[in-house]
Amino acid sequence: MVRDETMSTNMCEISQNIKDKMKKFRFRRATDNAGILLKINMKSMELEIEEEFENVEKIDDLIEELPDLQPRYLVYTCRFEREDGRVQYPLCFIFLSPTGASGKQMMAYAGSRNQVRDMTGITKVFEIRDTEDMTEEWLDAKLKFFS
Repeated sequence: MVRDETMSTNMCEISQNIKDKMKKFRFRRATDNAGILLKINMKSMELEIEEEFENVEKIDDLIEELPDLQPRYLVYTCRFEREDGRVQYPLCFIFLSPTGASGKQMMAYAGSRNQVRDMTGITKVFEIRDTEDMTEEWLDAKLKFFS
């Protein structure tokens, strides 16, 4: 397969520090809801941690912390009770791609999405266009698909 050069320019750089942070987050033993918001620095095309969240009541609480018109990646873990009563703490990779974001940003984020997802090792991958739709009900419905 011949690789299109425009594809490679949209791939972001991921530092070892970010990889280590994601690995630590993935294997954390805490039972609180938590998340890491990742962004691409558009000048350097490097992945950066924008913010870390601990003790999150509900995913709805994060909406105010998210930019309105800029894409982001959110790595999120939360308490999830299965229908049989078992409790799990699944890791979710949420690609925030708001309508109205700049085309250049959207191309960079869309082009790097699989690379970032693979780096996190997360299989529960969701995309959302309007952060107002990112509610507990939305997440529960998505997670029930995997249980």
